[in-house]
Amino acid sequence: LPAFWPHANIAHPAPPSFHMAAARMQTLLRPVGSALSRAQVRGFAGYPAGTPQDAFKVRQNVFKQAIKPSEQTRRQIGLWTGLRSPLVAEMLSHVSGFDWFVIDMEHSPNELNDVLLQLQVSQRGEAEPVVRVPWNEPVMVKRVLDCGAQTILFPWVNTAEEAEAAVASTRYPPSGMRGVMSLARMNNYGAANPSYYHEAAGQLCNIVQIETKKAVDNIEEIAAVEGVDALFIGPSDLSASMGHIGNPNHPEVRDTIEGAFRRIKATGKASGFLTANHADCKWALELGCNFVAVGSDVQMLTAAARAAAADFHSFCEKL
Repeated sequence: LPAFWPHANIAHPAPPSFHMAAARMQTLLRPVGSALSRAQVRGFAGYPAGTPQDAFKVRQNVFKQAIKPSEQTRRQIGLWTGLRSPLVAEMLSHVSGFDWFVIDMEHSPNELNDVLLQLQVSQRGEAEPVVRVPWNEPVMVKRVLDCGAQTILFPWVNTAEEAEAAVASTRYPPSGMRGVMSLARMNNYGAANPSYYHEAAGQLCNIVQIETKKAVDNIEEIAAVEGVDALFIGPSDLSASMGHIGNPNHPEVRDTIEGAFRRIKATGKASGFLTANHADCKWALELGCNFVAVGSDVQMLTAAARAAAADFHSFCEKL
């Protein structure tokens, strides 16, 4: 450990054994550590590549700023993931060219440890990991945030009251009800204390899903909730709530989605969308959508596998 490691910034004192081990490591590594500056030390929570930040600062959420509606901002293109794979998360974040991707806990077998591993491999990349929690409840939100997530997607938010509850689960008292943990990944194991407690909310991006007709009816009230950064339209659940399950392209559903985008834009908040149909992705972007997921890892792998199998089976039949 570098000699300047600020033990005083750790909220709770470490046991003597920790200090003895740290002192021993400092002695062993001093030729290396003494040559490092604070700006060269990076925290485990990760930062966008090339950003001169260190472990003592709160990670800046570039995606939160990028989705803010503005004539100057570029639309953010992303992908859904459900394969619970750190390799997929690493690839998407570092080399895919996408701006964001979802780690889905609602409809995928991702558990907390899966989320942690995917955050660890991706938060120094270029694509922001967005964690969709299983439900709008504070316990899992707290645990995901403590793992270092900074962008949360809340499913099934239908009213302003439910949006307020979502935001409250991401805020420390007195503004919310998030539990306080002194040493965890989100604050670089204490290195970012006490600044993390004061600055965390400013770097958390809260996205609420509009998935029912009731939610659509309440768009303005939901968008007015302080701390809601974006409203995300879920076409599958929305079509189901309107009596057209499995048919998000029903004219009534499309009219509702088009009107929803128009109303969200009028509130000044960002809007998001997901579909594997690229024509519909472009349609949403033309309607003013700020960030769009253009498919999923499961869907892309399945489609590519089926196409390759069909192609070669067809070829072999002609031999």
